[in-house]
Amino acid sequence: MASHHFQPEHYHNTMGEHQPVLKIADGDTVVTTTVDARGWDHRGESVATRGNPMTGPFYVEGAQPGDTLAIQLESIKPNRDWGWTRNILAPNVVDPQVAVDLPPYELTRWSVNAQQDSIILEKPTPGLAKLKLQVRPFLGSFGVAPPKGQIISTGTSGEYGGNMDYKGLVSGVTVYFPVFSEGALFHLGDGHAAQGDGEIVGTGVEISLDVRFTARVLKGKTIGWPRGESKTHLFCIGNARPLDQALQHATTEMLTLLKEDYGLSATEASLLMGQAVEYEVANTFNPAYSVVCKISKTVLSMLE
Repeated sequence: MASHHFQPEHYHNTMGEHQPVLKIADGDTVVTTTVDARGWDHRGESVATRGNPMTGPFYVEGAQPGDTLAIQLESIKPNRDWGWTRNILAPNVVDPQVAVDLPPYELTRWSVNAQQDSIILEKPTPGLAKLKLQVRPFLGSFGVAPPKGQIISTGTSGEYGGNMDYKGLVSGVTVYFPVFSEGALFHLGDGHAAQGDGEIVGTGVEISLDVRFTARVLKGKTIGWPRGESKTHLFCIGNARPLDQALQHATTEMLTLLKEDYGLSATEASLLMGQAVEYEVANTFNPAYSVVCKISKTVLSMLE
């Protein structure tokens, strides 16, 4: 299998059937870079239009509609020593009577030291002088070209992936996307050095990244929504608004996974999920919210 080093020269603020920047074979590895959500690169220079500019898309040979694209996230590393966030909670995550009194947001810079595994405020106020966060980089927005030839803003998400902002999409995780277009057309961007659940200020610690991933095509494997596998869990991601619809999509996809991959009946899957399922609210800021439905591998090992 080949390894490709790709340095982007332009970026897309939409996901769709754009001209591919590189064609790769099933099983190939790509080493590349992403800029942050405002288009700032590893030097802190503006090289792309703000709004989650994407690197790619990458055409994966052999991928056809109805297949599944597996993306193994082998390495995700910040490539500069600072990131930024908004500094005020999003109005939609607090009660209306509180939201009206929230001040306008400003951007706040954080120092990011990957070697020391630390993120601290560049100019901390007294109350946060001792605050130190761990570096946990992940891709906020990535996926394949949407169905039916749609070209969709990188600010939202759907069954094709997109701006899911799930903090669990870290190095070592494999993510699975349904394929809707020939070659899948894989996009990636919107790097975060860290983030809490829900992205409730509208950002993580936004940063540019160095990324290495391997792409594989699962021929004839059809899924409905993004899935993933970590060291400890299998998970499914639903993207929609309102929040309960995102939960429905994620839950439905997990039900389908258990029936098709583990041979459970609807009743058996329901008994398992009712007592063992875990949920995470990945995003409550974007046009489509994201909910993660997951089950631990410890529980799943009892089915084998």
